[in-house]
Amino acid sequence: MLGNYSLMMFVIVCPAVFLAGFVDAIAGGGGMISLPAYMMKIGAHNAVATNKMSSAIGTAVSTYRYCKNGYIDWMLAIPTVILSFIGSVIGANLVLMTGDMAIKIVLLCTLPIITFLVFKNKDLKPINKFNLTRKGVLIWGSVLSFIVGIYDGFYGPGTGTFLLLGFTLILGLDVKTASGNVKLCNLTSNVAALATFLIHGQVLILLGATAAVFSIAGHYTGSSLVMKNGIRIVRPIMLIVISILYIKICYEAFF
Repeated sequence: MLGNYSLMMFVIVCPAVFLAGFVDAIAGGGGMISLPAYMMKIGAHNAVATNKMSSAIGTAVSTYRYCKNGYIDWMLAIPTVILSFIGSVIGANLVLMTGDMAIKIVLLCTLPIITFLVFKNKDLKPINKFNLTRKGVLIWGSVLSFIVGIYDGFYGPGTGTFLLLGFTLILGLDVKTASGNVKLCNLTSNVAALATFLIHGQVLILLGATAAVFSIAGHYTGSSLVMKNGIRIVRPIMLIVISILYIKICYEAFF
């Protein structure tokens, strides 16, 4: 033991965070893996807060790579980033007023739903069935970013997935452009929530910083793969890992 830390914290969290970063860079939803892993060893508030630290740093890497390769719609990025920031600050302050058990119940209830959404949409092909004008894309992109930003600040898992589904199926963006813009929004909401949690002293900095190294490696690997159309490899990995973590969380909650 070292203060509030133990070796098992790092043994359990760091590999899970690497895998979460890998998954998150490709299809979003990495928090479905990392947050339950944190919650195995630390309290819910500390888990949500510390997860934001490793997630924000890792997301910055894949965001940079998308920007570098030109997968960003910058006109859409400006309003969506601003609304993501505002929404995330609201969500982070809400979670600080919520009890640990309530957060765990949210995890147990939402994780199967988020997992279903990830697996239901197999190809993430742009549809644009709403036939939005450019102005409509900007407005609805901003609305989606604000709502999902609140969710990300409050909780987090599935944020990237929700935005990716919205940006492809509603806004009609191709998957690479959607992924780039999603990463910018996700990074912004992570940073906003992280700043809020740091101010309130909820982040276990040593654990978060160590896990961030693994998150960076996962995001770098995943963002390289998505540019080679490797999105389908994520689903079987996610299903196995999420199932194991979900069973573990259920066992600790009820037995």
